[in-house]
Amino acid sequence: MQTTHNTLAEPIRRQSIELLNNHLAAAVDLHGQVKQAHWNVRGPGFIAIHELFDKVSEAVEDFSDQLAERAGGLGGTAHGTVQTAAEKSFLIPYPHGIADEKSHVFAVAGSLAAFGQSTREAVDKATKSGDTATADLFTEIVRGVDQQLWFVESHLAPRAEAAATAAKPMRKAS
Repeated sequence: MQTTHNTLAEPIRRQSIELLNNHLAAAVDLHGQVKQAHWNVRGPGFIAIHELFDKVSEAVEDFSDQLAERAGGLGGTAHGTVQTAAEKSFLIPYPHGIADEKSHVFAVAGSLAAFGQSTREAVDKATKSGDTATADLFTEIVRGVDQQLWFVESHLAPRAEAAATAAKPMRKAS
């Protein structure tokens, strides 16, 4: 660890740095997955989804930067190489050979959801270890992930029962 005047106890900082680096590896992987979708999506809604994936990848890259900078700020080293991401990411590998919009939207949504769930768990871990600032960073990231997930899932057709319910006229209670 690097020398720092950060007053958080070193054991807590070490735990946080490990947690941050685990999520940094996944964020680097997620960024690559979203770019894979961006480069390979095809279909009638191509331009909208192509541009959406580009915006999502920018958001994920920002998450990576925040995670890495927090690790550095705690006196640690950010491990953000592609090699580290390939070794340590907890995300499932992105499927190759898909091209249609729906398959890419589904795959990206699944990866965003998995990253979001792990980030929620990281909020609790950082809080329990006594690093509320890192917990706050994870909270901020999960809000961003949830928003990106909403944008991506908005390109999926609603389920039939949800669409039927929404189409029914609303009645006043008598």
